Formats: sequence, C-alpha cells, structure tokens
Amino acid sequence: MSEIVLMSDPAVAAIPVVECGEPLVDVRRAGSLLVDPRKQDPANTFALLREGVLERLLTAQAALPQGLRLLFVEGYRPPSLQREYFQEYAGQLRADHADWSDERIRTAVSRYVSPPEIAPHSAGAAVDLTLADADGRELDLGTRMNADPEESNGACYTDAADISEEARTNRHTLSSALATAGLVNYPTEWWHWSYGDRYWALLAGQDTARYGPTASSPARQG
Repeated sequence: MSEIVLMSDPAVAAIPVVECGEPLVDVRRAGSLLVDPRKQDPANTFALLREGVLERLLTAQAALPQGLRLLFVEGYRPPSLQREYFQEYAGQLRADHADWSDERIRTAVSRYVSPPEIAPHSAGAAVDLTLADADGRELDLGTRMNADPEESNGACYTDAADISEEARTNRHTLSSALATAGLVNYPTEWWHWSYGDRYWALLAGQDTARYGPTASSPARQG
C-alpha cells in the first residue's frame, strides 16, 4: 500500500470480529524462539500469543537465512496496559503541541500506540520482535525497538530512508520471512507484526478479523 493506514483510521475499526476462540499460548513452550525479558511482567502475559500467530512465527523462523533467529520481545498486552500506554503518549504529545485538536492527537498517537479498542496486542494477535544472530545478539535494524517517531526522527517507519544499508538489509530479511508466513506489518513500526486482527484483515483483504480482545489465560497443556 502506497499510503500508510494508521490504526486510528475508521476503516480499521469498521472491520467486524468473528472470534474464532483460538487460545493464547506461551511462546516459551515452543522451545525454538529466543525470548527477550525486557517487557516481562509479573504475570508473564508478555509471552502469550494466539496459537495461530505462534505457528506462523515458527514458519517465519524456519525461512530465515542460516545463523539468524527471531528475537521475541512482546506479544499479548492487557487492555488496561494498552490504555495506559495510549494515554501516556497522548499526554506527551499534548505537552509538546498545545494547539493540536483531540483528533489530531489521537491520530498522532496511533502512529506508535494503537487505540485501546482495536489494539492487536490485546487480541493476542500482534508481536513485537527483531532479529538476532546464532548467539542471541540483537542485529542492527536502524533504531532501538519501540523508538517513537519523535525520538527516531521517523526512522522507526519500516521504509524509512535514513538508515544504514545494513539495517535496511536486516529489515528486508525480517519482513520477507514474516510476510511469507502470513503476518502483516504496521508500517510506522518495523518491529510490529500481526495476524488475525482487524488491521491484518484490512491489509489482507479479509471481510472479518479472527481475533478480538481476549483474557490472558493461556491454554492448558496436556
């Protein structure tokens, strides 16, 4: 898509959810993904994803060039935490732009934090991740993960021009593997990928989303 559709776009919220009931699972039980603890919470909800999303991550990892691995950072995010992130960033932007309308603030916030009512993370459908080498060392993808547009001067956008060739190559490698496995990227955040949520449905041309906001109880293991 030539123009970036933001999470705040009414077209995203207009996608109906037909909840499939697929459970959340702990990605650490798969055993083959590197899991970074930087976003770990007391209840370990950060490591939860819908089962179908995890399956696609494993497919993507298998498609990576030899010596590279996915580095998982955050999956499920409780709605209360999503609201906290949204309001915190909105407060920062209001402080810096006192003349902006509420609608402009909401649009600007959604470049970096999804509106809570449609957030892919709260559906267990989204994952924040990057690439690592065989020894678990994080590769250069142009910015730190979760760098906002102001901090990074726009370099957090997936197709940003002002990044090194090494970072661009690494982004292409990550994107190719994940897109081939069926996930879609949020173009303002190179690290954010999802499957089955409303944003995925819009970009993938689907009439409905598979996953809506869900409780954080993982599936029981037999």
